[in-house]
Amino acid sequence: MHMYIYVGTNGETFFNTAVLLSCVRNFPKNRGPVVGILKGFAGLSGAILTQVYYMIKVPDKAALIFMVAVGPTVVVIALMYIVRPIEGHKQVRESDGSSFLFTYCICLVLAAYLLGVLILEDFMSLNETLLTLLVIGLIVLILTPIIIPVVLVFFSKPKHSEVEESLLSESEKQEAGTSEQEINEAILSEVEDEKPPEVDVLPASERRKRMNELQDKLIQAAADGAVRVKSGRKGPHRGENFTLAQALMKADFLLIVTSMILAAGSGLTIFNNLGQITQSLGYNDSSIYVAMISIWNFLGRVGGGYLSEIITRDFAYPRPLAMSIAQVIMSFGFFYYAMGWPGKIYVVSLLVGLCYGSHWAILPASVSELFGLKSFGALYNFITLANPAGSLIFSELIAGTIYDYYAKNQAGLQHYQHSISMLAEPLHQNQSLTCLGSICYSLTCGILSGVCIIASVLSLIVVYRTRRVYSQLYGKSLS
Repeated sequence: MHMYIYVGTNGETFFNTAVLLSCVRNFPKNRGPVVGILKGFAGLSGAILTQVYYMIKVPDKAALIFMVAVGPTVVVIALMYIVRPIEGHKQVRESDGSSFLFTYCICLVLAAYLLGVLILEDFMSLNETLLTLLVIGLIVLILTPIIIPVVLVFFSKPKHSEVEESLLSESEKQEAGTSEQEINEAILSEVEDEKPPEVDVLPASERRKRMNELQDKLIQAAADGAVRVKSGRKGPHRGENFTLAQALMKADFLLIVTSMILAAGSGLTIFNNLGQITQSLGYNDSSIYVAMISIWNFLGRVGGGYLSEIITRDFAYPRPLAMSIAQVIMSFGFFYYAMGWPGKIYVVSLLVGLCYGSHWAILPASVSELFGLKSFGALYNFITLANPAGSLIFSELIAGTIYDYYAKNQAGLQHYQHSISMLAEPLHQNQSLTCLGSICYSLTCGILSGVCIIASVLSLIVVYRTRRVYSQLYGKSLS
């Protein structure tokens, strides 16, 4: 069973990496919306497959595993030849904004539809016909975004190359001019290094002529690849292509990883312990809260990509600023629960679900912008180690230890009260311990609130260090 789980989860990681990398490369100017939509659908995929299985109603449970194993593979094999890399000005269309907005609307409708179906199934018994109709409506919603490529292919007029070129942003043109200027400056420095010593004693006119000839030769040699022009720097700079080893040597990457461990670990603590949290507060059924936090997680992924794109594209602020804002909001959710204020389970579910989900839309886009796309798969999957690392530290060690401490105290107090009347049985070591009351997770949430503030500060440091990179990428000056 361990081997089955190992192979299955790694297969899911391969799907995730391949799809994410392909879409980010094909839509480099809309990285936030692309990542948000993909991550949002990934979050809803489990609920979608569950509804499809309910419609089929195969009594053999192995059929569910077979469907999950074979279904995605068949879809990928059927569609893998349709997806192709798009380069240059063809990556940008005038209709991109409206197309992503339409897809966002479909995402929101799909989330609301799924939430409604889950509530119906929880409160009433649905007959087979109604369940089939609901699943058909779900499938129609999933397939609705196909309208976009159909309209673009069959109903949009082909554009001339001049019009397509005009869609290029001013920042791209500025980047091209800047890179050409840097190359020329590098060539001039090479000329100074390669010139013969006797050139300095020649007359000014002759010296200029000899220098021009040498410069022409170096430019031609560099164009042919015979000479590698010295750039005067070691390794890539921010915004260029990094390997994983090179990124691990950069403070920005390490700050992002540390911030994600703190924030992701805090969010997963609520996800992993939501059943015990609701039980400690006196709620008998935690399924509705699990469904709620899943929907908030989905909306956070979709909304995080959209809002971070506005911050970056319209104002040229670094995308990690959106991550810092999300971490501050998450900190307030933990603080609200720690203070024991009314409706704390709803507040913490809403804020933690939204902010935790937004991280996984903001982070991949930020990494691709700061460290390039060449090794994006390795960089992204390295950062996803923040999930198990953060969960081990905050969910298992901190939250679990504090919960067991208060549970043992309550069990000991209860045993003492009963022992007065000599009616209590001895407390066995293997007896299940249960903690009741908001005290069970108040201290944990207070600690996690401070942890999220630290994560936000680390993200702000990344914002400060990368502000010039984003200013150059999006062609705006920062105040």
